[in-house]
Amino acid sequence: MNPSLILVGVSLFTWGIGEGMFLYFVPLYLQQLGANPIMIGSIFSIFGFVMMVAHIPAGYLADRIGRRPMIQAAWVIGLVSAWTMGLAPSLPLFVMGYVLYGVTGFVMSPLFSYVTAARGKLTAGRAMTLTSAMFNLGAVIGPISGGWIGEHFNMRAIFLFSAVVFIFSTGVVLFLKPQPRDEHNTESTSHSLLSNMRFLSFLSVVFFVMFVTYLPQPLSPNFLQNERSISLGQMGLIGSVGSLGNVAFNLVLGQLSTRMGFVLGQICVVLFSLSLWKGTGLAWYMFGYFLLGGFRVTRTLAIAQVQLLIHQAQMGLAYGISETVNSLALILAPLLAGYLYNRDPASIYPLSLLLITIGVIISLVFAPREKRQAVKEVV
Repeated sequence: MNPSLILVGVSLFTWGIGEGMFLYFVPLYLQQLGANPIMIGSIFSIFGFVMMVAHIPAGYLADRIGRRPMIQAAWVIGLVSAWTMGLAPSLPLFVMGYVLYGVTGFVMSPLFSYVTAARGKLTAGRAMTLTSAMFNLGAVIGPISGGWIGEHFNMRAIFLFSAVVFIFSTGVVLFLKPQPRDEHNTESTSHSLLSNMRFLSFLSVVFFVMFVTYLPQPLSPNFLQNERSISLGQMGLIGSVGSLGNVAFNLVLGQLSTRMGFVLGQICVVLFSLSLWKGTGLAWYMFGYFLLGGFRVTRTLAIAQVQLLIHQAQMGLAYGISETVNSLALILAPLLAGYLYNRDPASIYPLSLLLITIGVIISLVFAPREKRQAVKEVV
């Protein structure tokens, strides 16, 4: 395997530990700091907004100045935001740190472009899911650790421990090797992304799928704690099982065609919603979060399919536009989730079941089919 992919995997593994420590506890900590369900949904939407506005500039810059500088910048910003959250004494400052953490979402297009260019004989989908599996493998450790820290110290300590782990991850990513930039040529210039109807049509599919598969997620920790009496330690265990599901589904669905994995990942979220809605115990909730691993694969394979519709030299910008569409879904879905939760906490899940089923049908009809093609490895 390309040494660059190994470094990416190690840095993602350690970052996964740090992010996994706090990710599932953010809505609970926001609630502890005084936020109500509608406020929590709004904060998640702001988080999604800053991700959205960062993706296209990041993808453009990755094509122009290189992928490595953008990846390293994201890691440094993430480190700063983690310490801001950990040291925040009140809700406003914590939200500032959390929103700043959302800015790091711009790394997705440079990172996936870097991985795609360094994939060697692997397909883009397989390379992306393998590196994502490393992140999620680290995230298996994080939630259990975060739950233990929260129960034995306090929830604020979770974020401080996470920030320490981020120091090590940032140190690793600084050793990434640069890659040569793909020069734009006549062919890529004449086929503008904005006139690529296959690309634009698929983005509408991606938006709908991301919206409906994210809808049941933002307030599920609150639902489990408030409506199902799940403790912090149990929530940490559930989160770790969820991360284990991320690893498993990245490895399994990543071996399939990107189109098939994209569809099966959505079906996993259907089963997640059903498990939380109708489940009656910890085992059911753990099972549901394990299946939620299909969501991350769905998001990754949505980007992998974009690579089938564009020119190589447009990769960074195209990935940036695609992640912007993803982020728009992450802005709107929590607003609806907060509204539904405020009226009836359980109502999120039956609606999600219906909408995701529609998304599966749309994907089967409109998702592109992968073709075998020769690739070259870029160190």
